[in-house]
Amino acid sequence: MTVPLILVVAMAENGVIGRDNRLLWRLKTDLGRFRRLTMGKPMIMGRKTFQSIGKPLPGRETVVLTRDKGFAAEGVHVAHAWEEAMARGQELASRMGADAIAVAGGAEIYAMALPHVRNLYLTEVQAAPKGDAVFPAFDRSQFREVRRESHPKGPDDEHPFTFIDLERRT
Repeated sequence: MTVPLILVVAMAENGVIGRDNRLLWRLKTDLGRFRRLTMGKPMIMGRKTFQSIGKPLPGRETVVLTRDKGFAAEGVHVAHAWEEAMARGQELASRMGADAIAVAGGAEIYAMALPHVRNLYLTEVQAAPKGDAVFPAFDRSQFREVRRESHPKGPDDEHPFTFIDLERRT
């Protein structure tokens, strides 16, 4: 059985997801959502995203997709092509008993994943920072919104934001 692919992203109103390989906001509530959505699952991410985190995240298996044939990091699985990353994700999901494989960035990896994802878990941040990483354009009509939850700016969250869960139309 093939385990579905989900995509988890926080992006600004202008589509920006980062600058200089880092996030541009502090949203503790969103980090908690990311943890809940990815816990117990294999995650596919690019090398720069992995390096910005700095280590494998506990309770998850990380597949790092990179063109760098010399890249190695302790505690992660390395893939050099999308198909290889997906195959490794499927193996890991089967071994872990996971119900999905999570795609966790960056922009190039999101672009590769978008045609294949079943669910998108978007956090739309009410801000428009300048950045060098932008979430790829996609056809929202291919998805239906199944949940929307707004959050105000608060002591743990620098900006107001909205969680939007999308599911691919069949």
